Formats: sequence, C-alpha cells, structure tokens
Amino acid sequence: MSTKVENGTVGHVTATRAARRAITALCAAHGGPVMFVQSGGCCDGSDPMCFPGGEFALGAGDMLVGVVNGCTFHMDADLYEALGRPIFVLDVEPGTPGGFSLAAGDGLRFVTRVKAPREQVS
Repeated sequence: MSTKVENGTVGHVTATRAARRAITALCAAHGGPVMFVQSGGCCDGSDPMCFPGGEFALGAGDMLVGVVNGCTFHMDADLYEALGRPIFVLDVEPGTPGGFSLAAGDGLRFVTRVKAPREQVS
C-alpha cells in the first residue's frame, strides 16, 4: 500500500526545451512566474491550465507536483495518487489553449505528457 503524498514532498515534472523557452517568454511578458494547474483530464497530451503566478486559487486537495523554470505545477493529490504518481513532461504543440489558460506564444499551447509512473513508497 502506498503512502499518501503530501503537498510538495514528492512528485516530479520536467519540460522540453521548447516548453522552457515558452515559459521564459511568458514570465518576461507577465513580469513574473506563471503557474500550471493540471485538471482531471490529464491523459497524455492534455492541456494544463496556465495563469500568471498566484492568479488561480488552489484548494486544500491540490498539491505542488514540481517547479519548472521558477513556475509551479499543481494538481489534485488524489488524482496524482490514482495515476500512480507519474512523472510529467510539460511540452508545447500547435494550437490555442481552451478556457482562460495562457497561450504558450508563437501559435503554441502547453500540453502535459505522462512520462512514467514514479516508484511507489511502501
């Protein structure tokens, strides 16, 4: 049986070079870090929500999964557990994001890909 993850203590997210360039440009455009929030639709290639840092209110069940280029990446802790504690790769692809999420720029949107589940802690 796995141990319940606590906010910010485990988890992992990384980013492709293209996503890191987009994050750097967004941080410059908004005068500070942005934040990513992965919704329930986190199958491979889904869009994370992206906002200027601190603009999105996190709930008690949300956890910090990781930090990329100074920008935080959050998701629901129960969902993270249910997915087997995956390693996420933040990437970009052509298109515009849905909802109120920030575009990555240059006609791109951010997407989250699942790299692999993390080893379970017993």
